Amino acid sequence: MMWLPLLVVLLTLLFLYRWYRQSLILENLSDKYVLITGCDSGFGNLLAKQLDRHGMRVLAACLTEKGAEDLKKETSHRLQTVILDVTNSQSVSSVAKWVTHVVADKGLWGLVNNAGTGMPGAPNEWLKKDDFSRVLDVNLLGLIDVTLKLLPLIRKSQGRIVNVSSIVGRVTICGGGYCISKFGVEAFSDSLRRELRQFGVSVSIIEPGYFQTQLNNLDHMKNSLQNIWSSTSPEIHQSYGIQYFHDYVTGMMKTFLSLCNTDLTPVARCMEHALTAVHPWTRYSAGWDAKLFFIPVSYLPTVLSDYLLTLSAPSPAQATSH
Repeated sequence: MMWLPLLVVLLTLLFLYRWYRQSLILENLSDKYVLITGCDSGFGNLLAKQLDRHGMRVLAACLTEKGAEDLKKETSHRLQTVILDVTNSQSVSSVAKWVTHVVADKGLWGLVNNAGTGMPGAPNEWLKKDDFSRVLDVNLLGLIDVTLKLLPLIRKSQGRIVNVSSIVGRVTICGGGYCISKFGVEAFSDSLRRELRQFGVSVSIIEPGYFQTQLNNLDHMKNSLQNIWSSTSPEIHQSYGIQYFHDYVTGMMKTFLSLCNTDLTPVARCMEHALTAVHPWTRYSAGWDAKLFFIPVSYLPTVLSDYLLTLSAPSPAQATSH
């Protein structure tokens, strides 16, 4: 049994080394510029305030004038705002030129691709191609457009790219474009990380679990599902049945109410660490549901993960047993 105390000592030393390594923070943060997309509310809004308090040069990209004005009221004079629609390439190009002018010779230290949307989302057969496109344009193609246009500035400073994915970038839990877009973010981030490593650029992925933001506002989700169901064909109504629709909506509401975390700071802390740590991580999971359920489930055999993820799924009117 002599090996047991040695194992405990070894694990303790490894834990202490890991804690020490991840606690090392860069110096001269006040000289570093960071652009964050999607700062009107949620994770981006909280991170912008957080970095501003630490003295960093925050460039907060908001979708609306109101979002920009509200943020400026709660932050210092250092923080600058800009209006950005990530789905509009002209808007992205305009913001890239503005950032180039602002950062001058310093380059852009950090880019946080946080802007996102979750709806429309529903069983795939209820949706149209445009429903998928609307989500992909924001969450994936918009993220790629912003990144590509700002890459020269990031390479110049040997900086950081932080892409907000999700636990649904590992485990698909619903139909529609959201999960697809997050799988795409994971793939883009992985390829980008390998390509930019030799330039001294770090790429990190944030994988939050369920958090209560404007992205998953329950009333908005319920209304969106109602509109989607109303626009489906009579054949869909007959095949699935009205009871399926009601059970689907009820089940989704129950899941969000039971799992949604209203405290957004775990996600913002992960983003901040990816930007300010001497040794940023490749992936950050935020939320106990992500750490203890969804990520472990992603490693299970398909038959087991399918069983766990469909335990409470409703049954269509014309369901057949196999």
